[in-house]
Amino acid sequence: MDTVLRGIHVIDGSGGPSYRADVALADGRIAEIHRESDGGRRPGAARVVAADGLALSPGFIDMHAHSDLALLRDPGHEAKVAQGVTLEVLGQDGLSYAPVDDRTLAEVRAQITGWNGGAPGDTSLDFNWRTVGAYLDRLDHGFDGQGIAVNAAYLVPQGTVRMLALGWDDREATADELARMKQLVAEGLEQGAVGLSSGLTYTPGMYASDAELAELCRVVARYDGYYCPHHRSYGAGALQAYEEMVALTREAGCALHLAHATMNFGVNKGRAPELLSLLDGALDAGADITLDTYPYTPGCTTLVAMLPSWASEGGPEAVLARLKDDATAERIRHVMEVEGADGCHGVPIEWDTIEISGVSDPGLAGCVGKTLARSASERGEEPWVTARRLLIDDRLGSTILQHVGHEDNVRQIMRHRVHTGGSDGILQGRKPHPRAYGTFPQYLGTYVRELGVLSLEECVAHLTSRAAARLRLPDRGLVREGYRADLVLFDPDTVAAGSTFDAPRTLPTGIPHVLIDGRFVIEDGRRTDVLAGRAVRRTAGRG
Repeated sequence: MDTVLRGIHVIDGSGGPSYRADVALADGRIAEIHRESDGGRRPGAARVVAADGLALSPGFIDMHAHSDLALLRDPGHEAKVAQGVTLEVLGQDGLSYAPVDDRTLAEVRAQITGWNGGAPGDTSLDFNWRTVGAYLDRLDHGFDGQGIAVNAAYLVPQGTVRMLALGWDDREATADELARMKQLVAEGLEQGAVGLSSGLTYTPGMYASDAELAELCRVVARYDGYYCPHHRSYGAGALQAYEEMVALTREAGCALHLAHATMNFGVNKGRAPELLSLLDGALDAGADITLDTYPYTPGCTTLVAMLPSWASEGGPEAVLARLKDDATAERIRHVMEVEGADGCHGVPIEWDTIEISGVSDPGLAGCVGKTLARSASERGEEPWVTARRLLIDDRLGSTILQHVGHEDNVRQIMRHRVHTGGSDGILQGRKPHPRAYGTFPQYLGTYVRELGVLSLEECVAHLTSRAAARLRLPDRGLVREGYRADLVLFDPDTVAAGSTFDAPRTLPTGIPHVLIDGRFVIEDGRRTDVLAGRAVRRTAGRG
């Protein structure tokens, strides 16, 4: 044996009762579990870690991560490692960096700079891949061939696929273009992606019809993958948007995972039971559905995402040209403030809910941490004037917090039987959303210990085995003999998110040890130099 975790309180990820045991590890796997109740000889090893008072669980799986470039740029990656995250799912919201050609790569880098950095001209990464397989190989290589901080799975991004096949046009795909998109999705799945994502409030993915999406989902179904949509609205029409995704995937015969499944804005206060009733009806009828949420009320995205979709047609340079034109900018303002832009989920924007969390241009840092309403007041101008100037000067790279959620909705949804955890953590910006550094200890500390919304055993199951089952990973997500030794040791009495809205990059407390592949990546509360993460590829399916 390599390591024995002695006298540990095992919360095995199944949702069942916990128990005390010695857990022995060898060759990156759980070799033996010796329950105290069994008596007899206790296992020995080259290294024994006394773990009295600590709980052992499977490593946490972040079902909605925006670490697509961070994993290649930051070997420490403490934002996730310190939370006990051992696997992240990348390629979210229909926008990421594979598959691409040279043109598409430049465009997507510009579009999601606010999420990931990596703007055109940034030379901190080589971007030497173009296919999904090559990107996964790059993750495997990591830093000097040693690997990356945590394991990573990947979703084929539908918006990027559409960008590659037909550009930024708001129109129906031709038969040849649809065939090309289906081929790209199939190739990505064959190369190891676990499914398909969409961002249906982001251009150009939002231009796809339900019929087009259903065709792509049929490809995903053939490979036993899943479809993960950021659907068309989380505000006005949110329930209809959920219904659309359920119906679409049932028609296509495809598993569905609802990304950051929230019910936001004033129009949805108290409406979580309607969403859960919809899901229960579909599940009882045989649908394969899961969802993820983060345990906070505000959302986080880019400021440019708030614009109406027609203003974003043609890509980033076209957006900037429209913003610089006074007449067009006035049309944009009217839609956002009076009608409710589709980018803002059909709800007229409330500038006092929009807080700037990060900028690409350091010279604009003075606006970070302020709402657009406050910044405008300080300048003696209307909020749209301030927002328009920031979009232009920061070349669309600004990120925002959007304070539009409801605590009761958050609590009700996280209790659901198909719920999993997803941080949706954007790591860019001076003042990111604290969910990037705090999601998993926030669940354990606030919603388990302090509020009792979930039991500890139930919550761990949400964050581990349930996610692993969605990803169809046969040897992760449970503390079982033969399973991979991706494990977290935490103190149930002290675990807590350190990150706050005022200090969002503060690391959590109460998580002294994290192991990936049986190797300590966090030891005694400190990051080691171990890079045990690798790309986790789709388990061979039907094809």
